[in-house]
Amino acid sequence: MNDEEDIQWVRLTLEGHSRAFESIVRKYHKPLYNIAYRMVSDKEDAEDVVQSTFLKAFLKLKTFNIHLKFFSWLYRIAINESLNAIKQKHRHSEIDDNAASPEKLPDEFADDQLALEKFQTALAALSFDLRIVIVLNHFMFMSYQDISQILDIPETTVKSRLFTARQALKNIFSKKGMDTK
Repeated sequence: MNDEEDIQWVRLTLEGHSRAFESIVRKYHKPLYNIAYRMVSDKEDAEDVVQSTFLKAFLKLKTFNIHLKFFSWLYRIAINESLNAIKQKHRHSEIDDNAASPEKLPDEFADDQLALEKFQTALAALSFDLRIVIVLNHFMFMSYQDISQILDIPETTVKSRLFTARQALKNIFSKKGMDTK
């Protein structure tokens, strides 16, 4: 991520150039969607999270400290919005692990789809603090340092949470008879 380019877009946006914010949206929509989807496990909810993230970022842009990494600030907003979406969803519906079974897929896709669904279920079973470090490290390929900045926690805490999350996932998989390799 090019920090100088981001800072330039922030400055231009604050000066009233709306196209500069459009550049921010184009650059960060996909990575923010990926994080949101991994956190909320629903495409429409993930898109809602991304939209509310950009809205909040736009409204709070003047509070951004240009001496910090813009993407860390933006990702933190997305993480908070994901957490809000999860809380709201839990408030409005009962969670039933045995509810809907996946629709039948052609044989060549069934195994991959089932494995993905099992992983998503296992990931959703983790606490938010553990889930977010897994998503940022393993799916967004972020370094411990970047995760530390985004979550505003020490790197040692990032490492500890990753270890705990991996162990929890292994336990979930072994209880379900899934291979952990």
